[in-house]
Amino acid sequence: MPDSNTTDFINPSTFILLGIPGLERAHVWLSIPFCTMYIIAILGNFTILFIVKRERSLHEPMYYFLCMVAIFDLLLFTSILPKMLSIFWFNSREIYFSACFTQMYFINCFAIMESGIFVAMAFDRYVAICHPLRHSTILTNRAVVKIGLAVVLRGLLLILPFPLLASRWTYCKTNIIPHTYCKHISVVNLACSDIHASSYYSLFVVFFFPSMDVLFIAVSYIPILRAIFSLPTKDARVKTFGTCGTHLCVIFASYIPILFSSIMHRIDNTMPLYLLILMANVYLLVPPTLHPIIYGVRTKQIRDRLLSLFTHRRT
Repeated sequence: MPDSNTTDFINPSTFILLGIPGLERAHVWLSIPFCTMYIIAILGNFTILFIVKRERSLHEPMYYFLCMVAIFDLLLFTSILPKMLSIFWFNSREIYFSACFTQMYFINCFAIMESGIFVAMAFDRYVAICHPLRHSTILTNRAVVKIGLAVVLRGLLLILPFPLLASRWTYCKTNIIPHTYCKHISVVNLACSDIHASSYYSLFVVFFFPSMDVLFIAVSYIPILRAIFSLPTKDARVKTFGTCGTHLCVIFASYIPILFSSIMHRIDNTMPLYLLILMANVYLLVPPTLHPIIYGVRTKQIRDRLLSLFTHRRT
């Protein structure tokens, strides 16, 4: 005779997000840095969008791509943090079955879209440095729109099997997710079905496409660096490399943490669960916080426009 509790439990209507197991007493304190990062990300990214929209001299492919990064950062943060803060502040741990898969879908979507934009930015730097006379004819506004649409469609279609496959499994083990958000691997591990198809596809997307994007970026930067080092003066080399340095800083701040977090969640290790969950949150939320700071500090055009904006207001 089957156990009645197990029978009633099959495919529950809600999941329970635990937050950070083992650190429940510190949830309110942990919310402070995460909330601060959210505020910085909102203010920083909206500032970039405002400055680029206001200054016609910044209506160039490089800054259009930067605006796309800012939008994806805001959407990624908003997909994660409101629910996380509701857990930390109000102990609101329930999330509907469909809402969980929706959150899972959008988190991965925006991460893949942002990775695609980094490739587009590398291509923009390649054309600007290696073929400067053809830059305006190759990367027209029409071309930028097509690249942006391709990046968005790639993210939407690649991640679509995540919720479609996961929603097909039977969930009868437990409805408790030891995490602050509906991380794909944490959700599908609760299924009592054969989840190999979902796991293999997840590994394929998480490792193959970011790896391909990094490869395309590396291929773009080989001729870029060659062109930079062939410049006649040191000042010219430093100035030209400065236009790429910001992009490289953002790439390192984005790819390395996410790759490390994904590996740590899939290998057998003795790290405490709360540390893995903290790492997953920090590695996913720190890059969107750093991006506007990096671009604001290192990009002279944005820095100058921001300073002139404040100076004008004071005057």
